[in-house]
Amino acid sequence: MAETSEITGAGELGSQPRKSSWRYIGPGIVVAATGVGAGDLVATLIAGSKFGYTLMWAAVIGCLVKISLAEAVGRWHLATGRTLFDGWRTLGGWTTGYFAVYVVIWGFVYGATAMSSSALPIVALFPDGPGLKTWAIITGLIGLVFVWFNQYAVFEKVMTVLIGVMFIVVVYVAIRVSPDIGASFAGLLPVLPDGSLVYTLGLIGGVGGTITMAAYGYWVNAKGWSNTSWMKVMRIDNRVAYITTGIFVVAMLIIGAELLHSSQIALTKGDQGLIDLGDILEDRFGAGTAKLFLVGFFAASFSSLIGVWHGVSLMFADFVERIRAARGGGPGEEKATGETVSRQERSVPFRAYLLWLTFPPMTLLWLDEPFGLVIGYGVLGAFFMPFLALTLLWLLNSSRTPREWRNGWLSNGMLGAAGLLFIVLCVKQVIDLPW
Repeated sequence: MAETSEITGAGELGSQPRKSSWRYIGPGIVVAATGVGAGDLVATLIAGSKFGYTLMWAAVIGCLVKISLAEAVGRWHLATGRTLFDGWRTLGGWTTGYFAVYVVIWGFVYGATAMSSSALPIVALFPDGPGLKTWAIITGLIGLVFVWFNQYAVFEKVMTVLIGVMFIVVVYVAIRVSPDIGASFAGLLPVLPDGSLVYTLGLIGGVGGTITMAAYGYWVNAKGWSNTSWMKVMRIDNRVAYITTGIFVVAMLIIGAELLHSSQIALTKGDQGLIDLGDILEDRFGAGTAKLFLVGFFAASFSSLIGVWHGVSLMFADFVERIRAARGGGPGEEKATGETVSRQERSVPFRAYLLWLTFPPMTLLWLDEPFGLVIGYGVLGAFFMPFLALTLLWLLNSSRTPREWRNGWLSNGMLGAAGLLFIVLCVKQVIDLPW
Protein backbone atom coordinates (compact mmCIF):
# COMPACT_ATOMS: atom_id res chain seq x y z
CA MET A 1 0.00 0.00 0.00
CA ALA A 2 1.31 3.43 -0.89
CA GLU A 3 2.13 5.66 2.05
CA THR A 4 -0.19 8.62 2.19
CA SER A 5 2.75 10.99 2.53
CA GLU A 6 3.92 9.97 -0.95
CA ILE A 7 0.70 11.18 -2.56
CA THR A 8 1.67 14.77 -3.25
CA GLY A 9 0.41 17.60 -5.40
CA ALA A 10 0.47 17.45 -9.16
CA GLY A 11 0.93 21.18 -9.62
CA GLU A 12 4.68 21.04 -10.26
CA LEU A 13 6.86 23.96 -11.25
CA GLY A 14 5.98 25.08 -14.73
CA SER A 15 2.29 24.33 -14.36
CA GLN A 16 0.56 27.50 -15.51
CA PRO A 17 -3.13 28.26 -14.95
CA ARG A 18 -5.13 27.35 -18.04
CA LYS A 19 -7.56 29.84 -19.46
CA SER A 20 -11.09 28.51 -19.45
CA SER A 21 -12.36 27.87 -22.95
CA TRP A 22 -15.47 26.25 -24.41
CA ARG A 23 -13.27 24.19 -26.71
CA TYR A 24 -11.98 22.25 -23.70
CA ILE A 25 -15.44 21.04 -22.68
CA GLY A 26 -15.73 17.25 -22.94
CA PRO A 27 -15.27 14.91 -19.97
CA GLY A 28 -18.20 16.45 -18.10
CA ILE A 29 -20.49 15.93 -21.09
CA VAL A 30 -19.33 12.31 -21.25
CA VAL A 31 -20.03 11.58 -17.57
CA ALA A 32 -23.39 13.35 -17.66
CA ALA A 33 -24.47 11.51 -20.82
CA THR A 34 -23.40 8.18 -19.34
CA GLY A 35 -25.19 8.74 -16.04
CA VAL A 36 -28.58 9.66 -17.53
CA GLY A 37 -30.18 6.44 -18.75
CA ALA A 38 -33.64 5.16 -19.54
CA GLY A 39 -34.42 4.36 -15.89
CA ASP A 40 -33.71 7.98 -14.93
CA LEU A 41 -36.02 9.23 -17.67
CA VAL A 42 -38.87 7.07 -16.41
CA ALA A 43 -38.31 8.04 -12.76
CA THR A 44 -38.41 11.73 -13.66
CA LEU A 45 -41.51 11.32 -15.82
CA ILE A 46 -43.33 9.45 -13.05
CA ALA A 47 -42.42 12.18 -10.54
CA GLY A 48 -43.88 14.77 -12.93
CA SER A 49 -46.97 12.66 -13.57
CA LYS A 50 -47.72 12.26 -9.85
CA PHE A 51 -46.86 15.71 -8.52
CA GLY A 52 -46.81 18.03 -11.52
CA TYR A 53 -44.31 20.86 -11.16
CA THR A 54 -44.14 20.65 -7.37
CA LEU A 55 -40.77 18.83 -7.23
CA MET A 56 -38.93 21.13 -9.65
CA TRP A 57 -36.78 22.34 -6.76
CA ALA A 58 -35.56 18.78 -6.13
CA ALA A 59 -34.26 18.55 -9.71
CA VAL A 60 -32.26 21.75 -9.17
CA ILE A 61 -30.76 20.50 -5.90
CA GLY A 62 -29.94 17.19 -7.60
CA CYS A 63 -27.99 19.08 -10.23
CA LEU A 64 -25.95 20.84 -7.51
CA VAL A 65 -25.26 17.52 -5.75
CA LYS A 66 -23.87 15.99 -8.97
CA ILE A 67 -21.72 19.05 -9.64
CA SER A 68 -20.22 18.69 -6.14
CA LEU A 69 -19.54 14.97 -6.51
CA ALA A 70 -17.97 15.19 -9.96
CA GLU A 71 -15.90 18.24 -8.95
CA ALA A 72 -14.53 16.29 -5.99
CA VAL A 73 -13.56 13.35 -8.22
CA GLY A 74 -11.86 15.61 -10.76
CA ARG A 75 -10.13 17.64 -8.02
CA TRP A 76 -8.67 14.47 -6.50
CA HIS A 77 -7.18 13.37 -9.83
CA LEU A 78 -5.71 16.79 -10.66
CA ALA A 79 -4.53 17.77 -7.17
CA THR A 80 -2.78 14.50 -6.35
CA GLY A 81 -1.82 13.10 -9.74
CA ARG A 82 -3.32 9.79 -8.57
CA THR A 83 -6.37 7.90 -9.70
CA LEU A 84 -9.42 7.49 -7.50
CA PHE A 85 -8.77 3.80 -6.99
CA ASP A 86 -5.22 4.63 -5.92
CA GLY A 87 -6.77 6.90 -3.30
CA TRP A 88 -9.22 4.23 -2.16
CA ARG A 89 -6.33 1.82 -1.60
CA THR A 90 -4.80 4.18 0.97
CA LEU A 91 -7.99 3.87 3.06
CA GLY A 92 -7.47 0.16 3.67
CA GLY A 93 -7.84 -3.24 2.07
CA TRP A 94 -11.62 -3.24 2.58
CA THR A 95 -12.00 -0.76 -0.29
CA THR A 96 -10.20 -3.12 -2.67
CA GLY A 97 -12.36 -6.06 -1.59
CA TYR A 98 -15.55 -4.05 -1.90
CA PHE A 99 -14.70 -2.71 -5.35
CA ALA A 100 -13.62 -6.12 -6.64
CA VAL A 101 -16.93 -7.78 -5.73
CA TYR A 102 -19.02 -4.81 -6.73
CA VAL A 103 -17.53 -4.21 -10.18
CA VAL A 104 -17.96 -7.86 -11.18
CA ILE A 105 -21.60 -8.19 -10.05
CA TRP A 106 -22.57 -4.71 -11.23
CA GLY A 107 -21.05 -5.26 -14.67
CA PHE A 108 -22.95 -8.50 -15.18
CA VAL A 109 -26.31 -6.93 -14.34
CA TYR A 110 -25.67 -3.63 -16.06
CA GLY A 111 -24.58 -5.24 -19.33
CA ALA A 112 -28.00 -6.83 -19.84
CA THR A 113 -29.81 -3.70 -18.66
CA ALA A 114 -27.96 -1.44 -21.08
CA MET A 115 -28.48 -3.75 -24.03
CA SER A 116 -32.21 -4.12 -23.30
CA SER A 117 -32.62 -0.35 -22.84
CA SER A 118 -30.89 0.40 -26.15
CA ALA A 119 -32.89 -2.24 -28.00
CA LEU A 120 -36.37 -1.13 -26.85
CA PRO A 121 -36.62 2.08 -28.90
CA ILE A 122 -35.22 0.33 -31.97
CA VAL A 123 -37.91 -2.36 -31.72
CA ALA A 124 -40.54 0.37 -31.40
CA LEU A 125 -39.14 2.22 -34.42
CA PHE A 126 -38.91 -0.95 -36.52
CA PRO A 127 -41.71 -3.26 -35.29
CA ASP A 128 -41.41 -5.55 -38.31
CA GLY A 129 -37.68 -6.14 -37.77
CA PRO A 130 -35.81 -8.43 -35.37
CA GLY A 131 -37.03 -8.88 -31.79
CA LEU A 132 -35.79 -7.35 -28.55
CA LYS A 133 -33.15 -9.98 -27.80
CA THR A 134 -31.62 -9.75 -31.27
CA TRP A 135 -31.42 -5.96 -31.17
CA ALA A 136 -30.04 -6.08 -27.61
CA ILE A 137 -27.21 -8.36 -28.72
CA ILE A 138 -26.53 -6.16 -31.76
CA THR A 139 -26.29 -2.97 -29.67
CA GLY A 140 -23.97 -4.71 -27.18
CA LEU A 141 -21.68 -5.89 -29.98
CA ILE A 142 -21.65 -2.44 -31.59
CA GLY A 143 -20.66 -0.91 -28.24
CA LEU A 144 -17.92 -3.52 -27.82
CA VAL A 145 -16.43 -2.95 -31.28
CA PHE A 146 -16.65 0.84 -31.00
CA VAL A 147 -14.87 1.04 -27.64
CA TRP A 148 -12.37 -1.71 -28.53
CA PHE A 149 -11.08 0.08 -31.65
CA ASN A 150 -11.41 3.76 -30.64
CA GLN A 151 -9.64 5.80 -28.00
CA TYR A 152 -10.94 8.66 -25.90
CA ALA A 153 -10.88 11.47 -28.49
CA VAL A 154 -13.28 9.68 -30.87
CA PHE A 155 -15.35 8.34 -27.98
CA GLU A 156 -15.87 11.89 -26.61
CA LYS A 157 -17.04 13.21 -29.99
CA VAL A 158 -19.62 10.44 -30.38
CA MET A 159 -20.87 10.93 -26.81
CA THR A 160 -21.24 14.67 -27.44
CA VAL A 161 -23.38 13.97 -30.50
CA LEU A 162 -25.57 11.51 -28.57
CA ILE A 163 -26.20 13.85 -25.65
CA GLY A 164 -26.88 16.64 -28.15
CA VAL A 165 -29.57 14.53 -29.82
CA MET A 166 -31.03 13.52 -26.46
CA PHE A 167 -31.07 17.11 -25.19
CA ILE A 168 -32.59 18.66 -28.33
CA VAL A 169 -35.32 16.01 -28.58
CA VAL A 170 -36.39 16.22 -24.94
CA VAL A 171 -36.35 20.02 -24.83
CA TYR A 172 -38.30 20.12 -28.13
CA VAL A 173 -40.97 17.77 -26.75
CA ALA A 174 -41.15 19.83 -23.53
CA ILE A 175 -41.81 22.94 -25.60
CA ARG A 176 -44.44 21.13 -27.69
CA VAL A 177 -46.48 20.22 -24.62
CA SER A 178 -46.79 23.94 -23.74
CA PRO A 179 -45.35 24.19 -20.21
CA ASP A 180 -47.04 26.26 -17.54
CA ILE A 181 -44.30 28.83 -16.85
CA GLY A 182 -45.92 30.12 -13.66
CA ALA A 183 -46.25 26.64 -12.20
CA SER A 184 -42.65 25.88 -13.18
CA PHE A 185 -41.33 28.81 -11.15
CA ALA A 186 -43.67 27.98 -8.28
CA GLY A 187 -42.14 24.49 -8.25
CA LEU A 188 -38.79 26.00 -7.27
CA LEU A 189 -40.15 26.58 -3.76
CA PRO A 190 -39.30 23.57 -1.55
CA VAL A 191 -42.56 21.73 -0.89
CA LEU A 192 -43.15 18.08 0.03
CA PRO A 193 -46.64 16.89 -0.96
CA ASP A 194 -48.01 13.81 0.79
CA GLY A 195 -46.31 10.66 -0.46
CA SER A 196 -43.59 12.55 -2.33
CA LEU A 197 -40.55 11.88 -0.11
CA VAL A 198 -39.24 8.88 -2.05
CA TYR A 199 -39.73 10.63 -5.40
CA THR A 200 -38.01 13.74 -4.05
CA LEU A 201 -34.98 11.79 -2.85
CA GLY A 202 -34.89 9.94 -6.16
CA LEU A 203 -34.88 13.18 -8.15
CA ILE A 204 -32.08 14.62 -6.04
CA GLY A 205 -29.94 11.51 -6.00
CA GLY A 206 -30.92 9.37 -8.94
CA VAL A 207 -30.52 11.21 -12.23
CA GLY A 208 -26.96 10.95 -13.44
CA GLY A 209 -25.70 9.29 -10.28
CA THR A 210 -23.97 5.96 -10.88
CA ILE A 211 -20.54 4.36 -10.74
CA THR A 212 -19.71 6.37 -13.85
CA MET A 213 -19.35 9.49 -11.70
CA ALA A 214 -16.17 7.88 -10.36
CA ALA A 215 -14.99 7.49 -13.96
CA TYR A 216 -15.00 11.27 -14.42
CA GLY A 217 -11.44 11.59 -13.13
CA TYR A 218 -10.24 8.97 -15.60
CA TRP A 219 -11.88 10.87 -18.48
CA VAL A 220 -10.30 14.09 -17.18
CA ASN A 221 -6.90 12.41 -17.44
CA ALA A 222 -7.76 10.95 -20.85
CA LYS A 223 -8.44 14.51 -22.06
CA GLY A 224 -4.83 15.33 -21.16
CA TRP A 225 -5.62 17.21 -17.94
CA SER A 226 -3.15 15.89 -15.39
CA ASN A 227 -2.27 18.65 -12.91
CA THR A 228 -3.72 21.61 -11.04
CA SER A 229 -3.22 24.01 -13.96
CA TRP A 230 -6.38 22.41 -15.40
CA MET A 231 -8.46 22.84 -12.24
CA LYS A 232 -10.42 25.88 -13.47
CA VAL A 233 -11.11 24.24 -16.82
CA MET A 234 -12.29 21.05 -15.11
CA ARG A 235 -14.70 22.96 -12.90
CA ILE A 236 -16.24 24.83 -15.82
CA ASP A 237 -16.49 21.58 -17.81
CA ASN A 238 -18.25 19.91 -14.88
CA ARG A 239 -20.70 22.77 -14.30
CA VAL A 240 -21.65 23.08 -17.96
CA ALA A 241 -22.32 19.33 -18.14
CA TYR A 242 -24.55 19.13 -15.09
CA ILE A 243 -26.39 22.37 -15.79
CA THR A 244 -27.20 20.79 -19.16
CA THR A 245 -28.37 17.69 -17.30
CA GLY A 246 -30.46 19.87 -14.99
CA ILE A 247 -32.24 21.47 -17.96
CA PHE A 248 -32.80 17.99 -19.35
CA VAL A 249 -34.35 16.77 -16.08
CA VAL A 250 -36.57 19.86 -15.85
CA ALA A 251 -37.75 19.19 -19.43
CA MET A 252 -38.65 15.61 -18.51
CA LEU A 253 -40.58 16.85 -15.45
CA ILE A 254 -42.49 19.26 -17.69
CA ILE A 255 -43.38 16.43 -20.07
CA GLY A 256 -44.57 14.31 -17.15
CA ALA A 257 -46.55 17.18 -15.63
CA GLU A 258 -48.26 18.33 -18.83
CA LEU A 259 -48.83 15.06 -20.64
CA LEU A 260 -49.45 12.70 -17.75
CA HIS A 261 -50.35 14.58 -14.56
CA SER A 262 -53.17 16.61 -16.07
CA SER A 263 -54.62 13.52 -17.79
CA GLN A 264 -54.04 11.15 -14.85
CA ILE A 265 -52.16 8.74 -17.12
CA ALA A 266 -49.88 6.20 -15.41
CA LEU A 267 -46.70 4.91 -17.03
CA THR A 268 -45.40 1.36 -16.83
CA LYS A 269 -42.35 1.15 -14.57
CA GLY A 270 -38.99 0.49 -16.18
CA ASP A 271 -37.95 1.23 -19.75
CA GLN A 272 -41.34 0.13 -21.09
CA GLY A 273 -42.71 3.38 -19.67
CA LEU A 274 -40.88 5.29 -22.40
CA ILE A 275 -42.61 3.19 -25.05
CA ASP A 276 -45.91 4.11 -23.38
CA LEU A 277 -44.92 7.78 -23.60
CA GLY A 278 -44.12 7.37 -27.27
CA ASP A 279 -47.67 6.09 -27.84
CA ILE A 280 -49.12 9.07 -25.94
CA LEU A 281 -47.02 11.50 -28.00
CA GLU A 282 -48.21 9.85 -31.21
CA ASP A 283 -51.85 10.22 -30.19
CA ARG A 284 -51.40 13.90 -29.32
CA PHE A 285 -48.77 15.20 -31.76
CA GLY A 286 -48.53 12.61 -34.51
CA ALA A 287 -46.11 9.87 -35.56
CA GLY A 288 -43.26 12.29 -36.36
CA THR A 289 -42.93 13.58 -32.79
CA ALA A 290 -43.28 10.06 -31.39
CA LYS A 291 -40.49 8.72 -33.62
CA LEU A 292 -38.29 11.69 -32.77
CA PHE A 293 -38.78 10.93 -29.08
CA LEU A 294 -37.79 7.29 -29.66
CA VAL A 295 -34.60 8.50 -31.34
CA GLY A 296 -33.86 10.58 -28.23
CA PHE A 297 -34.67 7.55 -26.05
CA PHE A 298 -32.13 5.51 -28.04
CA ALA A 299 -29.48 8.26 -27.74
CA ALA A 300 -29.95 8.31 -23.95
CA SER A 301 -29.70 4.53 -23.63
CA PHE A 302 -26.86 3.95 -26.08
CA SER A 303 -24.75 6.80 -24.67
CA SER A 304 -25.03 5.13 -21.27
CA LEU A 305 -24.01 1.81 -22.80
CA ILE A 306 -20.83 2.97 -24.52
CA GLY A 307 -20.03 5.32 -21.63
CA VAL A 308 -19.96 2.41 -19.20
CA TRP A 309 -18.18 0.16 -21.70
CA HIS A 310 -15.37 2.74 -21.79
CA GLY A 311 -15.35 4.39 -18.36
CA VAL A 312 -15.85 1.42 -16.05
CA SER A 313 -13.44 -0.67 -18.16
CA LEU A 314 -10.85 2.06 -17.52
CA MET A 315 -11.55 1.86 -13.80
CA PHE A 316 -11.19 -1.92 -13.88
CA ALA A 317 -7.91 -1.68 -15.83
CA ASP A 318 -6.57 0.78 -13.23
CA PHE A 319 -7.80 -1.51 -10.43
CA VAL A 320 -5.86 -4.47 -11.86
CA GLU A 321 -2.77 -2.34 -12.54
CA ARG A 322 -2.67 -1.01 -8.98
CA ILE A 323 -3.10 -4.48 -7.50
CA ARG A 324 -0.24 -5.77 -9.65
CA ALA A 325 1.93 -2.83 -8.62
CA ALA A 326 1.24 -3.52 -4.94
CA ARG A 327 2.39 -7.10 -5.49
CA GLY A 328 5.51 -6.03 -7.34
CA GLY A 329 4.33 -7.19 -10.75
CA GLY A 330 3.21 -3.93 -12.33
CA PRO A 331 4.66 -0.63 -13.52
CA GLY A 332 4.65 0.75 -9.99
CA GLU A 333 3.38 4.08 -8.73
CA GLU A 334 2.95 6.58 -11.54
CA LYS A 335 1.05 9.77 -12.12
CA ALA A 336 -2.29 9.62 -13.86
CA THR A 337 -1.87 11.21 -17.30
CA GLY A 338 -3.31 10.98 -20.78
CA GLU A 339 -0.50 8.61 -21.71
CA THR A 340 -1.45 6.34 -18.80
CA VAL A 341 -5.07 6.20 -19.94
CA SER A 342 -4.05 5.61 -23.56
CA ARG A 343 -2.01 2.60 -22.47
CA GLN A 344 -4.83 1.28 -20.31
CA GLU A 345 -7.30 1.54 -23.21
CA ARG A 346 -5.20 -1.07 -25.01
CA SER A 347 -4.51 -3.25 -21.97
CA VAL A 348 -5.69 -6.81 -21.40
CA PRO A 349 -7.74 -5.94 -18.24
CA PHE A 350 -9.56 -3.15 -20.12
CA ARG A 351 -10.54 -5.47 -22.94
CA ALA A 352 -11.31 -8.35 -20.59
CA TYR A 353 -13.84 -6.19 -18.74
CA LEU A 354 -15.30 -5.07 -22.07
CA LEU A 355 -15.93 -8.72 -22.87
CA TRP A 356 -17.39 -9.27 -19.40
CA LEU A 357 -19.85 -6.40 -19.92
CA THR A 358 -20.90 -7.77 -23.30
CA PHE A 359 -21.10 -11.56 -23.47
CA PRO A 360 -22.03 -13.07 -20.05
CA PRO A 361 -24.94 -10.58 -19.58
CA MET A 362 -26.48 -11.80 -22.84
CA THR A 363 -27.64 -14.88 -20.93
CA LEU A 364 -29.86 -12.61 -18.81
CA LEU A 365 -31.74 -11.43 -21.89
CA TRP A 366 -33.68 -14.68 -21.91
CA LEU A 367 -35.37 -13.92 -18.58
CA ASP A 368 -39.14 -13.52 -18.83
CA GLU A 369 -39.01 -9.92 -17.58
CA PRO A 370 -35.83 -8.23 -18.86
CA PHE A 371 -37.11 -4.81 -17.75
CA GLY A 372 -36.74 -5.97 -14.16
CA LEU A 373 -32.99 -5.81 -14.70
CA VAL A 374 -33.27 -2.02 -14.62
CA ILE A 375 -34.48 -2.30 -11.03
CA GLY A 376 -31.68 -4.71 -10.11
CA TYR A 377 -29.10 -2.39 -11.58
CA GLY A 378 -30.58 0.53 -9.62
CA VAL A 379 -30.27 -1.37 -6.34
CA LEU A 380 -26.66 -2.36 -7.00
CA GLY A 381 -25.86 1.19 -8.06
CA ALA A 382 -27.33 2.55 -4.84
CA PHE A 383 -24.64 0.81 -2.78
CA PHE A 384 -21.88 2.53 -4.71
CA MET A 385 -22.96 6.16 -4.35
CA PRO A 386 -22.71 6.33 -0.52
CA PHE A 387 -19.29 4.68 -0.84
CA LEU A 388 -18.18 7.30 -3.39
CA ALA A 389 -19.45 10.34 -1.46
CA LEU A 390 -18.12 9.26 1.93
CA THR A 391 -14.70 8.11 0.70
CA LEU A 392 -14.29 11.40 -1.16
CA LEU A 393 -15.01 13.19 2.12
CA TRP A 394 -12.29 11.11 3.76
CA LEU A 395 -9.69 11.56 1.00
CA LEU A 396 -10.21 15.28 0.45
CA ASN A 397 -10.00 16.17 4.16
CA SER A 398 -6.77 14.29 4.85
CA SER A 399 -3.05 14.67 4.18
CA ARG A 400 -3.54 12.54 1.07
CA THR A 401 -4.62 15.77 -0.65
CA PRO A 402 -2.38 18.87 -0.84
CA ARG A 403 -3.62 21.44 1.67
CA GLU A 404 -4.75 24.10 -0.80
CA TRP A 405 -6.97 21.59 -2.62
CA ARG A 406 -8.68 20.04 0.39
CA ASN A 407 -12.39 20.49 1.00
CA GLY A 408 -13.82 23.75 2.23
CA TRP A 409 -17.02 24.06 4.22
CA LEU A 410 -19.20 24.09 1.11
CA SER A 411 -17.68 20.94 -0.39
CA ASN A 412 -17.89 19.15 2.94
CA GLY A 413 -21.53 20.16 3.34
CA MET A 414 -22.50 19.01 -0.16
CA LEU A 415 -20.59 15.72 0.03
CA GLY A 416 -21.91 15.00 3.52
CA ALA A 417 -25.48 15.69 2.46
CA ALA A 418 -24.98 13.55 -0.67
CA GLY A 419 -23.63 10.67 1.44
CA LEU A 420 -26.64 10.75 3.78
CA LEU A 421 -29.03 11.02 0.85
CA PHE A 422 -27.54 8.02 -0.93
CA ILE A 423 -27.59 5.95 2.27
CA VAL A 424 -31.32 6.64 2.65
CA LEU A 425 -31.95 5.78 -1.01
CA CYS A 426 -29.92 2.59 -0.71
CA VAL A 427 -31.81 1.41 2.38
CA LYS A 428 -35.14 2.24 0.75
CA GLN A 429 -34.30 0.27 -2.39
CA VAL A 430 -33.14 -2.74 -0.40
CA ILE A 431 -36.30 -2.71 1.73
CA ASP A 432 -38.44 -2.54 -1.41
CA LEU A 433 -36.88 -5.66 -2.93
CA PRO A 434 -39.33 -8.55 -3.35
CA TRP A 435 -37.70 -10.66 -0.64
